[in-house]
This record gives sequence, structure tokens and C-alpha cells, in this order.
Amino acid sequence: MNEDSKTDHHPRKLTIAIDGPAGAGKSTIASRLARKLGYVNLESGAMYRALALKAIERDLSFDDEGPLLKLAQDSRIQLEPVIGGNRTLLDGRDVSSRIRERDVTEAASRASVHPRVREWMVARQQEIGAGGGVIMEGRDIGTKVFPDADLKVFLDADPVVREQRRMEQQKIKGGVAASLAADLRERDRRDRTRAASPLVAAADAVVIDSTKLNEDEVLAQVEELARKRIESLSH
Repeated sequence: MNEDSKTDHHPRKLTIAIDGPAGAGKSTIASRLARKLGYVNLESGAMYRALALKAIERDLSFDDEGPLLKLAQDSRIQLEPVIGGNRTLLDGRDVSSRIRERDVTEAASRASVHPRVREWMVARQQEIGAGGGVIMEGRDIGTKVFPDADLKVFLDADPVVREQRRMEQQKIKGGVAASLAADLRERDRRDRTRAASPLVAAADAVVIDSTKLNEDEVLAQVEELARKRIESLSH
């Protein structure tokens, strides 16, 4: 068998889209699945968070789209795969930890409602994922960023369960927990009702309700879907 015929039997690497609301477990599942498959995990939310952080540092209003778009166009946002997730670089500076803080999380949700900002982000995300072998998670990956993705998954869960998971993840209790729950509900409302790419499951997405499933059970389901898709493309 010559080298060319060997290469022909290598399965094409998939583009996998994982969407869903905040607290549904998208980031964890995408990261773990990427490690299992040897793919790159591209977290779209980190890109919005990086832009939001820069806007905070520049004291820009999140209600005015023009300056935010100009800021995005003048920014260099990079995602570097590392064990356990991604490293996020903003103009060459590692902001991986800072963008997970609560003020940036809230600001990113506000920045993402602007149509032209989203268009700019989508174009960057499509460039990054053009070659396949990527798992991208967010809120409009299967509907807007990669509408032709090989596999689309929509992760969801009961809002109360999602709030509890986020609180446990951030080790939050008491009055701060109540405030975080309110923030999560507001993000849900904003994501689902925005004019530009509202949060909705793609028509051809596999919807997985993780309300009564643990992380390993969700991962097993998504991995099985991915492996079946890989097999179907290799025949």
C-alpha cells in the first residue's frame, strides 16, 4: 500500500459545535472531549470576555456599539490550547484568570448583544476553526458560526440546577449566591431575546438535558455522538 492510499483512509477531522445557556457545562464538556479526540477546544466566550475586559480597562460604555467595534478591530485576541482548557491572550497579555471574574462575565454578556461586534467575532472564530479538528462552544456556534458543523450539540438543564452548579463551581454562598442567581437569569433573558443570533438550538442539533446527569454521563453521550459521526465519514 502506498502512502497516498494510506492517507485516504484517515478520517476527516470534525467541526463540533456545542451550544447552550450559562451553567449548562459547555466549557467542561468541550475541554474534556477535545482532549479525548485530540482536537482543539475553541471557547468563543473567552473572546467576548477578553474584549469586555479591554473595554472595562478603557472605561468604555457597553451601550454604544461603535466604540466597542473599533476596540475589537484594534485588538489581538488569541486562544492557545493548554491542558485543561485554553490560555487567553489579549494583545499578547495572558488574561486567562482575569476574564473569569464576575465583572468581566457580566460585561461580556452586555458586549455580545451588539450585531456588528458579533459579526466581527464570528469572522474571527470561523478563521480559527476553518481547518476542522475543533470543538467550539458558545451560544450561537451551530446556528451562526459553524452552521455546517459536522456535529451540533445543545446542552441544557433546569435553570435552578444551572444556578446551583455555577455557585458550587465558584464556591459562592449566602447573599452573593442570590445575586449570582439573579445575574444568571438576566444573562439567560439577554441571550435568548437579543436581536443578533439569539440563543436557540439549531434545527439539526442533538439536545441533551443534563439536569439529572453528571459530567461523566454527559461526556459519554457527546463522545458517542462524535465517534459515530467520525465512523460515518470514514466509510
